[in-house]
Amino acid sequence: MAQRRIRIGIDTGGTFTDVVALDGASGELVTTKTPSTPANPADGFLAGIDKVLGLLGATAADIEAVSHGTTVATNQLLEGKVDRLGFITNTGYEAMLEIARQSVPDGYGNSYFWVKPDRIVPRHLVRGVEGRLDFTGAEVRPFDEDGARAVARWFRDQGVTTLGVCFLHAYADPVHEERMRAVLAEEHPDAVVSVSSQVLREYREYERAMTTLVDAAVKPRLSAYVSNIKARLGALDGRAIPFYVMKSNGGVLSADEVVHQPITTVLSGPAAGALGAALIAQVAGHDRVLTSDGGGTSTDVSVVIGGEPTLTTEGSVGAFPSKIPMIDVVTVGAGGGSIAWLSPEGTLKVGPQSAGADPGPLCYGKGGTEVTITDAHVVLGRIPPHLLGGEIPLDVDAARAGVEALASELGLSAEACATGVLEISAWNQANALRQVTVKRGLDVRDFTLTTFGGSGSLLLCRLMDVLGVRTVLVPPDPGNVSAFGLLTVDVKNDYVQTHVSLADRLDVDEVVRLYEQLDELAEAALHDEGFPTEEQQFGYTADLRYFGQAYEVRVPVPPPGALDEAALAGVAAAFHAEHRALYGYDFAGDPTQQVEWVNLRVSGIGPIQRPEIRRHPVVEPVAPPVATGRRPVCFDPVQGYVDTPVLWRPDLAPGVRVDGPAVIEEFGSTVPLHPGFSARVDEHLNVVVTRDPEGSRA
Repeated sequence: MAQRRIRIGIDTGGTFTDVVALDGASGELVTTKTPSTPANPADGFLAGIDKVLGLLGATAADIEAVSHGTTVATNQLLEGKVDRLGFITNTGYEAMLEIARQSVPDGYGNSYFWVKPDRIVPRHLVRGVEGRLDFTGAEVRPFDEDGARAVARWFRDQGVTTLGVCFLHAYADPVHEERMRAVLAEEHPDAVVSVSSQVLREYREYERAMTTLVDAAVKPRLSAYVSNIKARLGALDGRAIPFYVMKSNGGVLSADEVVHQPITTVLSGPAAGALGAALIAQVAGHDRVLTSDGGGTSTDVSVVIGGEPTLTTEGSVGAFPSKIPMIDVVTVGAGGGSIAWLSPEGTLKVGPQSAGADPGPLCYGKGGTEVTITDAHVVLGRIPPHLLGGEIPLDVDAARAGVEALASELGLSAEACATGVLEISAWNQANALRQVTVKRGLDVRDFTLTTFGGSGSLLLCRLMDVLGVRTVLVPPDPGNVSAFGLLTVDVKNDYVQTHVSLADRLDVDEVVRLYEQLDELAEAALHDEGFPTEEQQFGYTADLRYFGQAYEVRVPVPPPGALDEAALAGVAAAFHAEHRALYGYDFAGDPTQQVEWVNLRVSGIGPIQRPEIRRHPVVEPVAPPVATGRRPVCFDPVQGYVDTPVLWRPDLAPGVRVDGPAVIEEFGSTVPLHPGFSARVDEHLNVVVTRDPEGSRA
């Protein structure tokens, strides 16, 4: 029998661990889920591998590679679980973190009430070292070796073992930071150290310092987690199974490398979902897509144009800004486990607190005490009285008792209360979708919405009404799209070098030299990942702005070998056009407004074989859908419960049409189809939902 080549994608969420396996020899694709294990996520990870191998009739010897989207770093930052950190910077700049940026959430009208949050490193754990470079990298004052040793010994004596180093203008020359790292290795060898010139070679010292400190903060926990999984994978078959971790920029990196740049994983789970949905939607013929990934704790939304999710370097995780490139994802606390609660004023609120996987919603019967979004769906009959095709039974009576108790406090019926919980959740998701579109000058109504995740499709009909979206696409196995996305992802590394210069003073040879330096770094990293030169791909961009502006716009740049004066002029023209698209104006015809180059960027890409999304032609005549059962479902509390057909999605052939009211169920997800909406199964087995123009509004 031929050797099987199985690649596995595993996405660990707050409630479930999603698993997708692809047999590269036969093209067979298998999906499954297993409960997450928050106390030790590695247990759920290995349980998922055992389960999917069993479904395939395979063994660990057949595994070619495993790719993983992890929320270990994300959750640590969102929960504020940052252990003692030390910060080393230039003498005289020890208050950098305290000063931060002159910005107040919700505008300056909030200045009187706003209390500055605690810094990631308290002031007493910041130490300065003498020495200074200018913005060109030239030394202004020499590095104080003795002072550096004194600082290293002080942190050692204080028992601070996680340190971040950020010196002014280290992006231009890392020599002083490298000397500081060497001193720490000698004087404080147990310290885990992150230096800014390796994490982010980009100017703006506050953001660079914060990014470096976040990298240092998550390094111990993520390194331990990844190393644990790698060791347990090796124990399955007695060999080193290739293990990749998803990065926030839309690429993956080997476990051996990711422990050296852990900050690149902070949004790895949402990134995988956006990429998987982007590929599915593009194959189905949709090139302008909004993705909505609904899980147990939160919903993540992003924008995809031309098959590529949009990237940002202005992201943040919780209270911590991060300048690393990441897929631009907005997260709202509107997942299946989000808790409904009453404010002190007596108004109904939903999230961001979540019941998670343990104890979970009331209907899980595991000791949960608060009403969640899942409980509201159960009470209204919109999801079945079980999960995962019957593997997990739900306690409908417990959910109803909890909803009735909450409803009595509000003076509402149980149905009106449950519908209100879902309405608030729908508006929270709609606002997030507007946020990722409107800020780019995009109209949400021009996009197809792709919903996935275990809870992502439950409110799609309300989202269509609220947003005015005309089409929603629900992929096959929507609960496993993030795990599927992990099988579509290339190895990818990003490199940046600040080089501030007015466009009319830009030295072409110097720009080429800097891009070639970044090229060398990217090429070496791809060689380390096992990609020969002929397979390597590179992408080039630059951050430009008008002179005097504080923030930049990223535009593509030709390869270094094609750069000349005409090519640079073309980059400036692209900047004018992108500026107009983003902000509604440009200064292309105004010679007094000069263009300024700020950052040069290179992405090194090692391409992988993507799974084929198979086409299933429509066979005429298309058999009408056959219900597998019926149950009362409440779509509107005024109209009450409606006797509704229940359909099993795997039974729906390509070309079949389903008119609401109906409920379409499958192993890991449910689509409640409201009255006035219809669904069609396309040739790629996606469910495409539209509003029936003759139907009544739900």
